[in-house]
Amino acid sequence: MHTLSVQTQSTAITEPRWVRYTLISITLIFLSLFLLIPLISVFTEGLRGGINKYFAAMVEPDAIAAIQLTLITAAIAVPLNLVFGVAAAWAIAKFEFTGKSLLITLIDLPFAVSPVISGLIFVLLFGLQGVFGEWLAASDIKLIFAVPGIVLATIFVTFPFVARELIPLLQSQGNDEEEAALVLGATGWQTFWHVTLPNIKWGLLYGVILCNARAMGEFGAVSVVSGHIRGLTNTMPLHVEILYNEYNFIAAFAVASLLAILALITLALKTFVEWRVQTQVLINDPDVAS
Repeated sequence: MHTLSVQTQSTAITEPRWVRYTLISITLIFLSLFLLIPLISVFTEGLRGGINKYFAAMVEPDAIAAIQLTLITAAIAVPLNLVFGVAAAWAIAKFEFTGKSLLITLIDLPFAVSPVISGLIFVLLFGLQGVFGEWLAASDIKLIFAVPGIVLATIFVTFPFVARELIPLLQSQGNDEEEAALVLGATGWQTFWHVTLPNIKWGLLYGVILCNARAMGEFGAVSVVSGHIRGLTNTMPLHVEILYNEYNFIAAFAVASLLAILALITLALKTFVEWRVQTQVLINDPDVAS
């Protein structure tokens, strides 16, 4: 491994200088055009009417309701996906059972299906004319065009993130430490809390961060099941769309800037977790550094 690393580094160093500068320039131009300039534009447009109008758009009743609904949805979806993700990853990585391949396929399903289609599926199942529509109406249970439907749609589109982050991590760690703990008399829960969880905590946090970011920014599936009821079923992305369609650009970009701030915070946390994971890998396997 050390020899291969040295050869790779040597090849990179001996590349012509113009090749390296060209690649760096292309990368910087791409990031500027598709990341930095749009991000700056969001804040510029949001502040175009002055700081007073900017904050007025944030404290407007419909905006506050949208912010609260977004936070509530994420607060419900993320913990549920955390539990599901850990359970699914544990089962897939540690055990062999009938239907294992099917479970892995189902976990990947939200990545393959358009969010709009997933929202439509919930409407066909739980809408007034859906499969369970009559029973839900008779039981006075409202899912579609209400908060529960938004939560369900968000859970569906976000549940792969935690599981997909943990599955390869648990598979790479093997079962040696857990088996040793069980031999020494630890119970299953003690083994999980004191052996498995410390080993996967940074990967788990990484998955939770990605899950939370998707939950707060989801548009397609939520748009289908929400009904776009202002002050009741509009999340922040939907509220931004309504403001923009009403040509209230300053308010739209002001609320969008709040989403951008949340995205930047998520990016910072993601970067920190990646750094900690890399540090942990180097500590556990010093040969990787060479």
